[in-house]
Amino acid sequence: MIKFENVDFSYGNGTGRILQNINFEINEGDYITVIGENGSGKTTLMKLLLNFLSPTSGTITRDIKRLGYVPQKSDFANTSFPITVFEALYSYGKLLKIKDKDLTLQKLEQVGMLDYKDALMGTLSGGQAQKILIARALLGNPDLLVLDEPTTGVDVAGQKDIYAFLKKINAEEKITIVSVEHNIETIISNSTQIYHVKDKRGHLCSTQKYADEYLKKFRRED
Repeated sequence: MIKFENVDFSYGNGTGRILQNINFEINEGDYITVIGENGSGKTTLMKLLLNFLSPTSGTITRDIKRLGYVPQKSDFANTSFPITVFEALYSYGKLLKIKDKDLTLQKLEQVGMLDYKDALMGTLSGGQAQKILIARALLGNPDLLVLDEPTTGVDVAGQKDIYAFLKKINAEEKITIVSVEHNIETIISNSTQIYHVKDKRGHLCSTQKYADEYLKKFRRED
């Protein structure tokens, strides 16, 4: 689906190398969580994945029909523009040349927001606004869904709803998911693989292996 081969990335004149020798493969049906400390390069990795940046060296091969992207935080909840949930989603669909109102309603129902179709966007909570962003990303039926810390600013109940939904569409609809996260419990409970960015490089392992190593470290520190 997407394959990084010997990818390096540097800003400017090449002295500020951010990523080095990245070899990373995303296969159909994966649910991969990208983790790393602030400044580790995970944001740059995601920009490369999304084709917002090009590698300084190495190659990135993509074989996807449509990609859906959910940014870290929505401005929907702060908007004063009088637009309803349905209007916001349908307007975005038209940009994708999707003018099916029934499909718009279907995506709202899929994320549990159909009852809010006539609500003004500015009245939504953080969790509700993120669900609309997810519904927007699902328009056009992407085969890859990329999320950047999708529950930032969302309460615990909202977080549980969002992650349960992501886990469901990955398992039942086989939508491939790549998500940047920082919450260890969330990572262990939902994803199938972990990609850890550290010291400009990356390492992929199963979630179970990561969980075992994390628990061993926790017990040693305790």
